[in-house]
Amino acid sequence: MRAVVQEDQETPVYLHQLPVPGEERYASLALVNTRFTLSHGQVDLLDDTEAAHLWLVRHELLPDPVALNGRQLGRLLGLREALRGLFAAYGAQGRPTADDLATLNSALAAAPSTPRLDWTADGPHRADEPDTGNPAAAALSLLAEDAADLLTGADADQLTECAAQGCARWFLRSHGARRWCTTKCGNRVRAARAYAARKAR
Repeated sequence: MRAVVQEDQETPVYLHQLPVPGEERYASLALVNTRFTLSHGQVDLLDDTEAAHLWLVRHELLPDPVALNGRQLGRLLGLREALRGLFAAYGAQGRPTADDLATLNSALAAAPSTPRLDWTADGPHRADEPDTGNPAAAALSLLAEDAADLLTGADADQLTECAAQGCARWFLRSHGARRWCTTKCGNRVRAARAYAARKAR
């Protein structure tokens, strides 16, 4: 399915999606959420090499002139599914599959970072730059590193799958009681409950 909405065939569907908390800080979270369901069916923002290229460029992970081939798209999709499995394992306080862990670690190793010293207005600090000899591999490595930072950092305890039926997007809770990724999902759940209650009466 192409990533468009019914009312405007030229506008990408993600422009109509309410932002999910955490995606602005973690590209790996945004990657996991590139597959979701709308009222007219399932949408995949990475459904072909052109769409995946656009997504990577928009997230400043790939230079615009660099093309993406089918094998690289397959690796990106494989990383997305592995991250979904790793997030689910973390949320369930369980262990991920060996395959999911291996996929992440393979992406981490695809473009090893080189340590360097940067000097900004705030003074000296260490920076790690991925190998840019293979831009697509560097993009995967950055996404994998981002996910590793999320899963091992202070924000990991906020990582939650949306509780709305059929949503399956992940987000970072702003408070402990939050269960839905957006107000849209929350409103949909409340409307369904109200309908069920009226029907029961």
